[in-house]
Amino acid sequence: MLQPILTGVTAYISTGLDYLVILMIIFSRVKPQDRWLVLIGDFIGTLILVGSSLTLAFFLGFVPTPWVLGLLGLIPIYLGIKLGLQGDDDDVAAVERRVSQSRGLIASVVLITVATCGADNIGIYVPLFTTVATSQIPLILITFAGMVVVFWELGFRLATLPVIAGVLEKWGRHLTVVVYILLGGYILWDNGTIHQLLRWLWT
Repeated sequence: MLQPILTGVTAYISTGLDYLVILMIIFSRVKPQDRWLVLIGDFIGTLILVGSSLTLAFFLGFVPTPWVLGLLGLIPIYLGIKLGLQGDDDDVAAVERRVSQSRGLIASVVLITVATCGADNIGIYVPLFTTVATSQIPLILITFAGMVVVFWELGFRLATLPVIAGVLEKWGRHLTVVVYILLGGYILWDNGTIHQLLRWLWT
């Protein structure tokens, strides 16, 4: 029971550190009483991304050989290397403009969530959902829901602490790179992909 929870927490944190900075920007532009609208938009955006990932994982699940599915672990590794070399291209100014008006705030947060997290989240979640046991997926999804609330609350609290925001802005990307690569390596190892490739090299 503990493993899927830890898997869910790790996967969410790996894709959520940059988004935490985005949440702080959002909270710095909206009224405190509108914070619940941000949570609703966050949940809807996350639901879209997770639902898309589950759909792709469902079709990929028909691949019969586990080590082939393990090759999906190359996606998080690629994303980590790309992020490390090129940096993050989130448009902070665009986020600020979009949430400057409370009207349509939920829709704005949904669009921001999908736009800023879409490629990374799907790139991480599809390999994850494809390679874990089906029985673990509900617990991972519950963990994701809990992490949405945790990051929403953290974003709201940290928006008043510019020093913390600066630290996340400076080091969050580097930590994300490490987690991406480690997660991809775990997927390759856990599905026997590395073992299979090494066996080919030695034969």
